[in-house]
Amino acid sequence: MNSAGLTIEVADSVDSTNSELLRRAAGTDIHRHLLVAERQTAGRGRRGRGWSAVAGGSLTFSLGWRFEQGAERLGGLSLAAGVALARALDASGYHDIELKWPNDLLHRGRKLGGILTESSGSAPGPTRAVVGVGINVRIPAEIRREVAAPITDLASITETEAIDRNDLLARLAIELAMSLQTYSTDGFAAFRSQWRRRDALRDQSVQVLLPDGSTVLGVAVGVDADGALLIERGGRRLRFVNGEVSVRRAHSVSRPW
Repeated sequence: MNSAGLTIEVADSVDSTNSELLRRAAGTDIHRHLLVAERQTAGRGRRGRGWSAVAGGSLTFSLGWRFEQGAERLGGLSLAAGVALARALDASGYHDIELKWPNDLLHRGRKLGGILTESSGSAPGPTRAVVGVGINVRIPAEIRREVAAPITDLASITETEAIDRNDLLARLAIELAMSLQTYSTDGFAAFRSQWRRRDALRDQSVQVLLPDGSTVLGVAVGVDADGALLIERGGRRLRFVNGEVSVRRAHSVSRPW
C-alpha cells in the first residue's frame, strides 16, 4: 500500500491492463488495485480500437474501483478521470492540458493520452469499475508517422530530456484515486466546472458519428450534469451519452443553422 491506499503491481508485459483487472474482478477484490504495465500486447482504446504504447516511452496503467452505485451513475466517470489526470499533469509542470469528450487528453490540439473506463455489476449496484490510462511520455518519430491522428508527448511539452516516470505515475495515481473517491460520493457534479474549463470542443463545430454510420452536425456546447455531450443544432440541444458516438471536428459547419 502507499499513501493513497493503493496496492501497486508492476508487470513487464500484459495483453491489456484493463482486460487483466476485469478478468480478476470475477474472483478477487480489485478495489484500489493499480496495475502498471511496461508493455501491452493488445492495448485497447475506446470502441474497441487498439492502443499503441512504446516500451519506456509511455505510461499505461489501470486502477480498479468499487462503487456502491449502479453503472448508470458512472456515465461521467471518464470525464472525471480526465480532470484528475489533467490536474496531476498541471501540478507536474505540464500545462494547458485540454479534455476532448469523452476520454482524450490533448495539448494544443494533439492527442497526449486517453482513458478507457469499463465496469461490471448489477443494475442497482455495487459496480466494479476499471479506469485505464495511457499517456505518451516520449514517442519516436517513426511511431508518430504510423498514427493517423496528430499526437504529442510529454517530452515535447517540456522540451526536457529527463522525465521521471515513476514520480509522474505516483502523482497521476494518487490524484486519480482521490478523484474516484470524490466521484463515489458526489458524482460528476464535483468535476463539471473543472471539465468545462478544459473542454477542447466547446463552441466548436463538430460532427458526431453514430454507431449506425450516420452523422449529426452541430456545435458542441458542453456537457450536462451526467457527463453527456450536448450538441446544438437548429435551435435544439441534442444529447449524446458516453460510448455511443465519436466526435470529429467539422470545419465546414457554421452557425446559425
